[in-house]
Amino acid sequence: MAKTNNMMRKLEMILDGSLPPLPIASLIGFTHVSIEPGREAIEFKAGRRHANPKGIAYASKLKEGESFTTLEFKINFVKLVWQAKLCAQGQVVNSGKTVGLVMCNVFDEKDRLVAHASSTCMTLRGEQATGR
Repeated sequence: MAKTNNMMRKLEMILDGSLPPLPIASLIGFTHVSIEPGREAIEFKAGRRHANPKGIAYASKLKEGESFTTLEFKINFVKLVWQAKLCAQGQVVNSGKTVGLVMCNVFDEKDRLVAHASSTCMTLRGEQATGR
């Protein structure tokens, strides 16, 4: 029988409720459903609090009646951060008729790069943009 490592035991305790959920689980609102070495399942009910339809660089370039959705989102974390005041600076790198690319750098209070993100966005028009 394989020996269970300490991290696996902690995850199993989170699953059975004997340890509190991970902070990110509470923030996002997901619960652990199952855990085994190399695999995990979580569940959450997606809702408005998970959406980010406005307030980023891409949204600032949209025309009246347009909205957007994210096709791809990638983050590279380059520096460990436990507690810090962070500043994210986003910029539209390319904005085509339908698809655009946004890059974002995240800096700590000492102006050190802690993360770099890229997002491919798709502009929505007409019925697709309604209510978004």
